[in-house]
Amino acid sequence: MSMNNGDTNSVHAHYSPSIHYSVGYKGIYHRDRELGFNGVQLNYLLKRWNNPASQANVYFKTGAGVGYSDRDAFDNEFEPSSFAGFAADWENRRYFVGYENHYMDAGDIDEFYTQKARVGIAPYIGDYGDLHTWLMLQIDHAPDEDNQWTVTPLVRMFKGVHLWETGINNNGEFLLNYIIRY
Repeated sequence: MSMNNGDTNSVHAHYSPSIHYSVGYKGIYHRDRELGFNGVQLNYLLKRWNNPASQANVYFKTGAGVGYSDRDAFDNEFEPSSFAGFAADWENRRYFVGYENHYMDAGDIDEFYTQKARVGIAPYIGDYGDLHTWLMLQIDHAPDEDNQWTVTPLVRMFKGVHLWETGINNNGEFLLNYIIRY
């Protein structure tokens, strides 16, 4: 997975030994904070509801590794770092609702909390194997930032194992995400 928006670039490669959890590498870079993270992420499925026409999930996500600051090009700072948060979503073939939060502790470098919510609608219902399209609205909240709220209209498309998302937020910053699942 490659996730990129106006504030953050991240990459996540993980493996799911069971339906209940996945483990893998997580790399994140927060541009405005000049903070990077490299470590291991664990996603744990707390609850899944499989209904005849919809599905809902609640996940606990956590990670541990090394945080670094590149504020001074000649004196990088490294700290043991960790993060944790919850993610929940519900969707059927027409509607999507999701929420996620994230608390990051990078020792003496930085500490912060963020959250985001999404709503979406599929303008058409495709058959299995078709290109599926969603129109979504994402709202990000970073309480300790100067610009605490960001609104991003985006388009999500997926076909087979590929998912793409692209949008532009109210500050003119691009969002571009790509996920491949196999």
